[in-house]
This record gives sequence, C-alpha cells and structure tokens, in this order.
Amino acid sequence: MARSLKGPASVAQTAEAGARKVDLGDLPEWNLADLYPGMNSPELSEDLARAAREAVAFETKWKGRLADEAAKGAAGRLGEAVREYEALDELFGRLGSYAGLLYTGDTSDPKRAKFYGDVQEKLTDASTHLLFFTLELNKIDDAAIESALNADPSFGHYRPWVLDLRKDKPHQLEDRIEQLFHETSVTARGAWNRLFDETMTSLRFNVDGEELTLEPTLNLMQDPDGEKRRKAAEALAETLKANMRLFTLITNTLAKDKEISDRWRNFVDVADSRHLSNRVEREVVEALATSVHEAFPRISHRYYAMKAKWLGMDKLNHWDRNAPLPETPQSVIGWQEAKETVLSAYGGFAPEMAEIAGRFFERNWIDAPVRPGKSPGAFAHPTVPSVHPYVMLNYMGKPRDVMTLAHELGHGVHQVLAAGQGSLMAATPLTLAETASVFGEMLTFRSLLDRTTDKRERKAMLAQKAEDMINTVVRQIAFYEFERRVHTERRQGELTAERLGEIWLEVQSESLGPAIALREGYETFWAYIPHFIHSPFYVYAYAFGDCLVNSLFAVYQQAEQGFQKKYFEMLKAGGTKHHSELLAPFGLDASDPSFWTKGLSVIEGLIDELEALEEG
Repeated sequence: MARSLKGPASVAQTAEAGARKVDLGDLPEWNLADLYPGMNSPELSEDLARAAREAVAFETKWKGRLADEAAKGAAGRLGEAVREYEALDELFGRLGSYAGLLYTGDTSDPKRAKFYGDVQEKLTDASTHLLFFTLELNKIDDAAIESALNADPSFGHYRPWVLDLRKDKPHQLEDRIEQLFHETSVTARGAWNRLFDETMTSLRFNVDGEELTLEPTLNLMQDPDGEKRRKAAEALAETLKANMRLFTLITNTLAKDKEISDRWRNFVDVADSRHLSNRVEREVVEALATSVHEAFPRISHRYYAMKAKWLGMDKLNHWDRNAPLPETPQSVIGWQEAKETVLSAYGGFAPEMAEIAGRFFERNWIDAPVRPGKSPGAFAHPTVPSVHPYVMLNYMGKPRDVMTLAHELGHGVHQVLAAGQGSLMAATPLTLAETASVFGEMLTFRSLLDRTTDKRERKAMLAQKAEDMINTVVRQIAFYEFERRVHTERRQGELTAERLGEIWLEVQSESLGPAIALREGYETFWAYIPHFIHSPFYVYAYAFGDCLVNSLFAVYQQAEQGFQKKYFEMLKAGGTKHHSELLAPFGLDASDPSFWTKGLSVIEGLIDELEALEEG
C-alpha cells in the first residue's frame, strides 16, 4: 500500500501540475465510497468493532474442534468453518484496503497516516484470534483431510485452498511462536516498510532549482533533452546519497528479519519462501533466471549498442538508458486518447474485456493525477471480491504512461474475473498475476503498431517496446540477482552502503552491457526500488509474466478460434490452479527450458526488426 510525510507543493510544482492538467484533460480521481463513506463513518467504525468481536467468537467456536469435525466425515462442519473464516477474511480485507488506498491518495495528511496505522494495528490484534485456524487445519493428517474433502461438499468446494495451504505445513511453527511473529509484524517489518515509504515520499530532488518528488524526477530521465536527463539523475543521486545511512539500515534490518524468519521456518535458499508463496518450483525460477542471464548479450547489450549509435554517442550514460529516440513523437497524450487507445485494443481482442475495463473509467475506479503527497508508481488493488479493484496511476501523458494504463487495467480485468472464486481463492500467485497485465500491454502495443505505416514512427514504437521488455525481463532479473547477493551476504553480517553500491554496480554493469557507462552517483539507485523493501524477490514475477505472455501471444496469433475462451477461463481460475494446469490448454509448460527461450526470442525478434529497419 502507501505512505508519506511531505510539505506543501512548491509554486513551480503547482503551476506545472496546472499546466499538465490542461494538456491531459480531466484526470479521474477514485471514489472509495464503494468501500466506506469516509474514515469517520459509522459504517467503518461498526465494521472495525465487528471484526474484533467476530474474530473472538470464531476462535471460541472452532478452536480445538477441527480434527473432530474432520473425523465426522459427511456430518462434519469443516465447510461451515471455512465459510465463516472466509467471511472474516473478506471483512478484514475490506477495512485494510480502504485504509491503505486512502493513505496512498495523500500520504502527507497526518490524519490519514494515523488512521492507516490505527486500522493496521486493530486488524493485526483481531486477526491474532484467527491464527489458530490454518495452523490447526494443517495439523490434521492427510488421510483425514482427504476423506473430509470427499465427504463434505461444502468443505470440498475449498479443495484448492486447503491443498495449497498444506504446502506451508513443513514451514509452520508452534502456535504461540506464530502468534508472536504475527503480533510483532506491526513493530517489525511493517514499521520498517512504513518508514521507507514515508521517507521516500517526503524526499525532494533539486533539479535546476525546482524541488520535485520522485515520480517527476524519474520522468525527466525520459526527456528528449540530455541535459535535463543528466540533471535529474544527479539530483536523484544527491538526495539518495544524503539519506543513504537510513536506506542502508532499513535494507540490513529487513534482510536480517527475513533471515530470522527463514531460519525458524527451515527455508534453505534465500528466495525459497517467495517461491512457495508463488507456488512455483525453485528449479523453474532458476531456469528463467539462467535463460535471461545468458541472453544479456543477445538482448540488452545488443540493443543499447544500437541505441548509442542512434543517439550519436560512443556510449550511453546511465541517464540516457530510457531517452526517447529522435523519431519518438513528443506530443502529450491526453487522458481521453489514452482511454480510447486501450479500450480499442482490448475490444479488438474480446468485447467482454473492453466492457470490464470500461467500468474503471465509468465508475471512478481510477486515480490518475500526479499530486503532492500521493504515492509514486502505479498499481491495481483487488480490494475484496464483493466490491471491485481500484487502479492507481501517476499519469503524465507519456507513451509509457499509456502502456502503464494498459498494464494496470489488465490486472484489474483479471481481478474482476477471478473475484467469483471468493476471498480465499481469488488471489493469483505472483508468477501468474502479471499475465493479464502484460497481455493487455501487448494487445495495446500490437494495435498501435498495426496502424502505424510511417517507418520512423514504427522504429520509435519498436524501440520503445524493446526497451519496455528489457526493463521487464533483463532489468527485473538483474534486480533478482542483486537481491540474492544482498540477502546471501547479509547472512554473514551487515552490508555497508559502499558494499550495497558495489553489488548494484556489478549486477547492473553485467546486465546492461558495455554500451552503457554507469557514471558517479548511479551506485545509489538501488535505494529507491520499493520491491526490495515490501516484497523481497517479487521482481522475477515480472520477467516470468513477460516471457509467459510472449509465448502465450504467439499461441494467440496462430490460433484460429477458441483462444479467448481459454484465456478468460485461465483468468477466472484465480488461485485455484497451479501454473502447469493453467498453461496446459495452450500447450505451454514453464518447466520446459525451451519455454523461456521462446519467450526471450520475441524480444530478440523486435531487435532484429529494428536492425532490419536500419539496414533497409
């Protein structure tokens, strides 16, 4: 979720924001009333009280009884127990989603910050009474669970969730220790996460005398003017360096916190807990990472060498990595045009997809403007199945912003379709959670490319897509390798800021290649990546999703009919099926090493096409 403590916007920022609004049109802000009317509303207060009350009642009713209910077979009430647990999970999710989204919208508001913290604490306290349930379910032996699933249809409905839950059994601790881990999460990992968020969104980056927040500063590194890119990069480095002691402490503390948890839970590899939560085998992720690493010279090294030549440079500076090509149109893309572009692409694939995505625009499920206090980045939050997702953007009218809109709406469509599985089974493991989002991007890109006949514009579009794929695949696997090295070294003791910078430079140099010069200051850039803080080892899911979608899109292009139906069935499955089951109808298998080669070959094909345009 989101964060921060900031002062008021500068005059320059306010003027810039006003000008941007004229250029972009009316940008929507989300309406959170579908969750609660307000943070002081009676409905929310009652639900908080009800959550605490019903959690205690649930514990009183079911604790110590689950094994007996399983033994009763058809007469057992495990199905009833899981339904009640799911209802509480939905209630807790609704409260937590509202508090988090409200906070994201303006982290500079101390009232929202306090409200967010208070709700988190109350939910943590209440959910302590629910901890026993999954722990106790997992203590029932396999034969008894299987018998109960077969005998009681209401319990059998939750078979995917129950069997998925039991994969955690080898790493489950004694009840009181689980409770301690749970209760201290607010003052441990949760507190350090919040400190990072509030610090990051409070930072200001001085670019030519103008105080900017993170998002506009990063956006300047896509500016056509090389001097602006350089100044933005130097401002970023200067501010990050000034706060490096804090970011180093946060990183070391959270890495140690994870090591303690992993050790107690008997996870061997530093990323094994993430693999388990993603329901993906370590060998599959290692095959992905190895395939991408081996492809660095064929993809990123080759592309950036071409780009340096296009820009008339021997080498690109690190601030030139995302510089637009001279052929790239520089006009601002208004909100209405962005909306029509994405919905048209979605509709060309399937009218149902465009209809679902259209709801986000029609019903104020999107928060698009950049404003002081708002969290940077973008996301789609599913909230709970009984409501609907919300999408957060920081829309500035760049082509990448249109792709981000397509990406997050893909998530949103996926979340809407999977909601029918209910609160316990709607969530998709991270490895497949990026499928619909990346597929939505691809649809939008292909739709735009197909109607582009001008050679220069086509080159700019292909280059932009190649860069986005490199950022999604190469860059994210480099992030994954950075995290692996940091967490591995942290087991031997704390890492200094200098050592963290060294690891960052080594990994980035290897992944980006000799055509990019990593200038002074770049060693600090690891510090602003929020995934390292909030979701260790999340990043490989992006590469997984991109390569998967490349293979999936190739199947779509070759399919005569029936693809859309199978695609929607995959999204509707939510978290009820393993990736092998979901991909089988398309003839795809992520455990096959050639699967990743096929996905990477799509990126290579784009670079081949760019080379052909140069030679033509």
